[in-house]
Amino acid sequence: QVQLVESGGGLVPGGGSLRLSCAASGTTFIINAMGWYRRAAGQQRELVAAFRHDGSAGYADSVKGRFTISRGGAKNTVILQMSSLRPEDTARYYCKADVAGLEYWGRGTQVTVSS
Repeated sequence: QVQLVESGGGLVPGGGSLRLSCAASGTTFIINAMGWYRRAAGQQRELVAAFRHDGSAGYADSVKGRFTISRGGAKNTVILQMSSLRPEDTARYYCKADVAGLEYWGRGTQVTVSS
């Protein structure tokens, strides 16, 4: 069973930065499609940034130029570096991985940006 564990959330003032990490365990596959989604209170979950199956990265328009997704040093880890954070970035951030045709989600980590 694939498990995803996120870390790095917290409270940060507007304009600040945070670094989220996600580590996947429970599989021998190298996971290509892995990324970050978020859900703000009362809203639907949305894509933030993710690596596709071909290894390319995609970003939501709202975070382009501010957030960067990268592979971690360890196998099956992804990092989300968030800069110039805004109050509207406040949400619970979830890691997602596609493994052998199945989707797996982490429990999420809360990011709160104060104004």
